[in-house]
Amino acid sequence: MSKILLADDEDNLREAVTIILQRAGYEVVVAADGTQAVERFVRERPDLVILDVMMPWMDGYQACERIRVISPDAPVLMLTAKGDIVDKKIGFHAGADDYMVKPFNDEELLLRVEALLRRRGRGESSAPSAIGQVVTVGDMTIDPRRCEVAVAGKAVALTPKEFQIVATMAESPGKVFTREDLIELVWGRDYDAGAISIPVYIRRIREKVEADPSNPVFVQTVWGFGYRLGGE
Repeated sequence: MSKILLADDEDNLREAVTIILQRAGYEVVVAADGTQAVERFVRERPDLVILDVMMPWMDGYQACERIRVISPDAPVLMLTAKGDIVDKKIGFHAGADDYMVKPFNDEELLLRVEALLRRRGRGESSAPSAIGQVVTVGDMTIDPRRCEVAVAGKAVALTPKEFQIVATMAESPGKVFTREDLIELVWGRDYDAGAISIPVYIRRIREKVEADPSNPVFVQTVWGFGYRLGGE
């Protein structure tokens, strides 16, 4: 039985969607705001996440970005009353896989859920996941659950995408990630790779975490291949 995390601050809608999903055979975990959604994602490790956009404390876009840091492969479906293409663009850039505008058809919701779960199934790895654990590389610590990076005990203010890049590499310290690897893992397979400059992101990260950005210790370049976190 697949487990779905549903986050929405509207009690009636949350209850209605829960009934729809449970009748279809899914286990449902609920959250009433974005902060709860991230906390329950870490604790419950659902197979799919459904997020409302307009929620208190932390909106759906922010929750989606946090969840993407913790688990780049978790399918995320955004539910919102907003139908404007600008809002959809923000949602996809935050890491959402699909987007539905309220009110929606029950059958269409289930079809989209099934499609996202099938997609996840085709891409799953049988290897155990270390996502969510604190990683230490020299004087740098990366805490995916808190979305925090510190160097020598001092917090570093990274943007969400900068943090996602660091957290992605922190899953396998020493492993070389190509530009294409990072784009696929952080932005998704369907994103326009030509619109993303990984070297620019790497430079900005180094300016924040390295004592000498021109001679990096943490985020290293492997010439002709890509980047790695720490040495071999």
